[in-house]
Amino acid sequence: MHRSSPGQFMPGTSRRSVLRGLGGAAVLSAGIPLLSACAGSSSSSDTKTVTVGSNASDAVPKKAYGDVYAAFTKQSGIKVALNTKDHNTFQEQINSYLQATPDDVFQWFAGYRMQFFAAKGLATPIDDVWKTIGGNFPPAMHDLSKGQDGKYYLVPLTTSPWAVFYRKSVFQKYGYEVPTTWDAFVALCKQMKKDGLVPIAFGDKDAWPAMGSFDQINFRLNGYDFHVELMAGKASWTDAKVRKVFDTWAETLPYHQEGAVGRTWQDAAQTLVAKKAGMYMLGMFVAQQFTNKADLDDLDFFAFPEIDPAYGQDTVEAPTDGIMLSKKPENHAGSVKLLEFLGTPQAEETYLKADPSLIAASSKADTSAYSALQKKAYEMISGAKHLTQFMDRDSRPDFTSTVMQPALQKFVRDPKGIDSLLSSIERQKKTIFASG
Repeated sequence: MHRSSPGQFMPGTSRRSVLRGLGGAAVLSAGIPLLSACAGSSSSSDTKTVTVGSNASDAVPKKAYGDVYAAFTKQSGIKVALNTKDHNTFQEQINSYLQATPDDVFQWFAGYRMQFFAAKGLATPIDDVWKTIGGNFPPAMHDLSKGQDGKYYLVPLTTSPWAVFYRKSVFQKYGYEVPTTWDAFVALCKQMKKDGLVPIAFGDKDAWPAMGSFDQINFRLNGYDFHVELMAGKASWTDAKVRKVFDTWAETLPYHQEGAVGRTWQDAAQTLVAKKAGMYMLGMFVAQQFTNKADLDDLDFFAFPEIDPAYGQDTVEAPTDGIMLSKKPENHAGSVKLLEFLGTPQAEETYLKADPSLIAASSKADTSAYSALQKKAYEMISGAKHLTQFMDRDSRPDFTSTVMQPALQKFVRDPKGIDSLLSSIERQKKTIFASG
């Protein structure tokens, strides 16, 4: 995810985590109306109520978070007033939202995306919370939850990997083997097309899924370090290494589902559910679309194939979602209690009962009830040499939203003119990253 998770942190509803770009400062100038940040604030002066800004608008995560907050209320006696917004709306308006009168706490993402707002003073450090919950998380989650100032700003709740998903029965029917190299992957795409399947399901209407495709190819081709440098604005988009990413991607575009820019990720997922598509590269939140247990049991995945043996498959994209404390919470004491609760294995286990498409961020959560898919995801993440958070979480939100999303959609629609596209991206990147 895992955002997704985008996605997603995901959008269009939810990528769980992975999720769409924020728009950053561009949102302010666009004149987009603010989120109704005061939705629960009138009651937050009541010390028995904590208001929560939620991006969990899809049915599955909405119920899962609802169950967690209900468990907190039962344990503490403190009510939770939810201000839930459509996932895309939440992402695009969050800069304005956080600068106005936000809820006490808000659902957000680990990594750079969290650090961006922490650095702007739009979130409150929660080192006191981490003194209580720190022992429940592995070192990687500690790192993902810290701002650039070394203070904690997020309580991680769930995570999940991005991978290539498929139906086991479809692979068995046609005798397909899981590809571990790029050549084998392309050969499989060609065979699926001959067999009358859509080789790769794809929906980029909400503009974030294509960023996941870029990420996978980039760190498989150029390695984790270059990927991080590029996301941080330090490497050039006109570098030959980046051009090679687009050339490699273009090799498989003929095997992607047509009309992707007009299709949501959910609709694309349904072609996998219906066995009309052979594969789908997405976050594990795709499992939310498999509402029939038999279909869900038939779902499996494999790591994005190796392109350069020097880097193999050592990097895994695993977006992590959690909760942050706003800049001036009206119910600070109640918010701290909620955050401490969310940092417990109990809270994560409660969430995952309703949303088994993810795995717990805590190393103390009980994994005995995990499905085969969840266990495989846990192994994939724990065995990774490097973890990334997804382009729109690993880079500046104003850059990914205003520059990369439209640029990648343009590429998906027409992969010609890559050089001019990359020159445009680089020019805009320099302006945005120079703005501080």
